[in-house]
Amino acid sequence: MTEELWRWSATELARAIRTRRVSSRETVESCLGRIEEVNGHLNALVELSAEESLEAADAADRAVSEGREVGPLHGVPVSIKINSDQAGHATTNGVVAFKDNVAEVDSPHVAKLREAGAVFLGRSNTPAFSYRWFADNDLHGRTLNPWDEGRTPGGSSGGASSSVASGMVPIGHGNDIGGSVRYPAYACGVVGIRPTVGRVPSWYGPPAADEALSVQSMLVQGPLARSVADLRLALDAMSGFDARDPFSAPLPPASANEPLSRPVRVGLVRDVGVASPESAVNEALDAAAGWLVEAGYIVEEVELPLLEEAYRLWYLLCMEEFRQIMPLVEEIGDTGMKLAAKTYYTAAEGWWGANPSLDDYMNGYARRGTLIGRLQAFMQNYPLVLLPVSAEQAFEHDADISSIERGLEVVAAQWSMMAIPMLGFPAMSVPTGISNGLPAGVQLLGRRFREDTLFEAAEVIEARCGTLTPVSSASSEVGASR
Repeated sequence: MTEELWRWSATELARAIRTRRVSSRETVESCLGRIEEVNGHLNALVELSAEESLEAADAADRAVSEGREVGPLHGVPVSIKINSDQAGHATTNGVVAFKDNVAEVDSPHVAKLREAGAVFLGRSNTPAFSYRWFADNDLHGRTLNPWDEGRTPGGSSGGASSSVASGMVPIGHGNDIGGSVRYPAYACGVVGIRPTVGRVPSWYGPPAADEALSVQSMLVQGPLARSVADLRLALDAMSGFDARDPFSAPLPPASANEPLSRPVRVGLVRDVGVASPESAVNEALDAAAGWLVEAGYIVEEVELPLLEEAYRLWYLLCMEEFRQIMPLVEEIGDTGMKLAAKTYYTAAEGWWGANPSLDDYMNGYARRGTLIGRLQAFMQNYPLVLLPVSAEQAFEHDADISSIERGLEVVAAQWSMMAIPMLGFPAMSVPTGISNGLPAGVQLLGRRFREDTLFEAAEVIEARCGTLTPVSSASSEVGASR
């Protein structure tokens, strides 16, 4: 039994540890064994905390034996992304120059996971500056997708998705301002959620610095997991108020919301005129829509052009704010990040010109509010929207930088990755099956602070599709056997 604990869900592990059916030490040892088996090939966890995690596991077991109150993730292994502060560990963000940037205190979202009893097993890889859909950097190297080593595991939380999908940890921490939770989940066949801004407390920059407005109002922290139940457990554990986050709200858990009136109407959006979805993407949408209809939902194909406008607006507001750190990127960033930035600015220039003005920027934020209001009005009739995660399945490595032409195709395929953060709504990536040897999936978009409705619909899809992971092959055979 102990040898296979790495296969257990976080929900099963939390219950078993709390009731002393298994120990946290046994669980951590099992996950460490799995890491030893597959991480050398996948390179998903770029820092391993074996001794520290075993000490934390022993402390967790003592707390149970002494009858102390325990949190929802008590004794459960979790990975933390290398762009977030974890006390005593370097926040490298995949940048060589940051390799000794050791944090003194936990970021708010890391602190919430620690308070919930999570055992931090290791730190997951990301691209330099966490600004690509490909987990590769000069400091830690490239992370592979356990389904196909020639495809990206996604980014920027690619180390989290690869480690969860391959069984190293049941829950991985990620963050999302341009798809960095939802896309890696999609690429690796796991579930991932970007909650509403304010639900999970966050801080992304150095403690003494200021965060850009887009980071404050669009970036969120969210979990990746192998099952919807585990994702729900992890999100509730991460949620709560922290005074360090200017947008943090003292909210009850998402699971405490009153159910929507039935039947729930779902708007199905295939394409907003940016990139036509591949056949595998359309088939995933059709499958998910059919399962929801069979479960009593009303699914209707709709047009939602405001998402196309929000996608373009992201490349004005976020990329103009990112321009402030481009001198630092040019100085210490790796080649991949520099080339990716060139692709993003090329895309932005096609809509906003080479040098957007302050008026453009101010009017862009004004327009953002209008679009948020319009989406809220639309969702009075359609509380859920079913749409692609990407117009393509998992990209080949470095598709964003192989040429400007291919890079712009990648940018177009990811339109929903930008549109939803621009508007600040919650969304979830849910697998629907396997196509062409790769995971396929869909995205669910919900009303603000109604993550519970995403979980309910995702459970319907999961009940029909099943869970695709953990990918059980070992070592260099991970992915190759697929």
